[in-house]
Amino acid sequence: MAQQVGDYIVGRLREWGVRQVFGYPGDGINGLVAAFGRAEGEPAFIQARHEEMAAFEAVGYAKFSARVGVCVATSGPGAIHLLNGLYDAKLDHVPVVAIIGQTARSAVGGSYQQEVDLRNLFKDVASEFLVEVNVPEQLPNALDRAFRIASARRAPTAVIVPADVQELAYAAPGHEFRQVPSSPPEAFAASTVTARRQDIERAAELLNVGDRVAILIGQGARGAVEEVQRIAELTGAGVAKALLGKDVLSDELPYVTGSIGLLGTRPSYELMRDCDTLLIIGSNFPYSQFMPDFGQARAVQIDIDGALIGLRYPTEVNLVGDAKATLAEMIPMVHVKPDRAWRLEIEQNVVRWWQTVERQSMLDAKPVNPMRVVWELSARMPENCMVTADSGSSTNWYARCLRLHGRMRGSLSGTLASMGPGVPYAIGAKFAHPDRPAIALVGDGAMQMNGLAELLTATRYRDRWTDPRLIVCVFHNNDLNQVTWELRAMGGAPKFEDSQTLPDISYAEVARAAGFTAITVDSAEEVGPAWDAALAADRPVLLDIRTDPEVPPIPPHATWEQLKATAEAVLRGDPGGWHLIAQGAKTKAQELFPARDK
Repeated sequence: MAQQVGDYIVGRLREWGVRQVFGYPGDGINGLVAAFGRAEGEPAFIQARHEEMAAFEAVGYAKFSARVGVCVATSGPGAIHLLNGLYDAKLDHVPVVAIIGQTARSAVGGSYQQEVDLRNLFKDVASEFLVEVNVPEQLPNALDRAFRIASARRAPTAVIVPADVQELAYAAPGHEFRQVPSSPPEAFAASTVTARRQDIERAAELLNVGDRVAILIGQGARGAVEEVQRIAELTGAGVAKALLGKDVLSDELPYVTGSIGLLGTRPSYELMRDCDTLLIIGSNFPYSQFMPDFGQARAVQIDIDGALIGLRYPTEVNLVGDAKATLAEMIPMVHVKPDRAWRLEIEQNVVRWWQTVERQSMLDAKPVNPMRVVWELSARMPENCMVTADSGSSTNWYARCLRLHGRMRGSLSGTLASMGPGVPYAIGAKFAHPDRPAIALVGDGAMQMNGLAELLTATRYRDRWTDPRLIVCVFHNNDLNQVTWELRAMGGAPKFEDSQTLPDISYAEVARAAGFTAITVDSAEEVGPAWDAALAADRPVLLDIRTDPEVPPIPPHATWEQLKATAEAVLRGDPGGWHLIAQGAKTKAQELFPARDK
């Protein structure tokens, strides 16, 4: 029997080292689904509850494995559902290949059921590479290019395969006119790009003449940890981290100031406020208002993508190249700064900050302080754990309260800032590293949006993970809390309960029905023991923690305008007004009036 196109695609995925694809079936991919069935789990078809979740799982897998993630969806609505997850991949520069079904070729153009113009639909999100396979001879080149370009450009790519093509007999491209061959997957090799030596020399000279050096790193510095540390030691710099680079450098290092921006720390704010020299490594952090004032600092940027150079700050020297290779060449050119007063100031600020965060986390709240939830986790995390965060007020606590170090990894939807990836990211991470625990920090809004359904996916596949621990921590405050605070602080608008208040349910009861162990937490004293129990469990666990929605995510650099707008929201009848004022005053006091050493 001749090999069908669907079988060829599945086999080629196997040659690319793909162990699983995340997807949802439909008649637009029947030929492909049947081929997965014949492949007997190599690669495995991992059934999500929704195509958007499949895309997020592929993104999570790619982020935590450093390999290409793969997702699959049927034509029409299935393809449409992939888009949000693929945009997450595009904006965070993550390699993902989407394989998408389409109406049979004979019906295209006939307003047929589930017929959507997929090439127009995907031309932006898959702008690096999008192809429709209309004859078998287009394979393997179409699929191979999707993988090579996704990997080389760190971007999503898409391959559209009409339903009838999937069931045709496969025919390899011939050595003839209008036929395009391909090389085997093992022939693909990534290259290392280093910036020009004369530019590296200029960058080193700029760093040498600076007195107060600041470093900002993002995910692009992940492969250059030793080099970043060496540059920081030579220059006496502090290192701030964009959220996607939170896990790049250990928070235990005394000069690491933590996250930057609206969700950032006070030491990072002070680092940028007071520096005279800035080195940006592998970061596309978008908010220039949190960087030094224009004209204050001379700046150098290192990035593998020349299109991102000079985009966020007026940099004087721009180095297009791999961070590790470029820094390695620069290090011998950088002088040791004998005056360590700047470094000492940074380290003192970092010590004070962590003391402040601990005091803020231990403040009483009604019923549980959400900061304490993450602070207690931080003290207990296994050194090899993987942490995912959803988008919402819980992201503040992930950014500010969680101390990552060692082999710990963490990620979130950094640029798209989509709600919903927390749980599917964790599932993707578990397939990347089945021997490591995964923890998802998720608000109740995201859980109601899609996280609850995806608990079923975790339960279904837990037996495939050698370490079965997947912990979902729900910040249960019955409020779309981040937007509530944005309404207050940015517009002076009181909480609009019709849009902001969530229906109250027991996430623990739903989790138990889905096959999880579940723990309900209603008081601060229960938080630590709940984490201990979850981390000791032999199966997935959900923590349903009732947190106080009026604990304010006050940035350490809150402006007078923001404080004034929040006060105006209270005066206009915010339903939680006086409690949030009291809670906010207690929280800010820990920062403004630090406890004295006894």
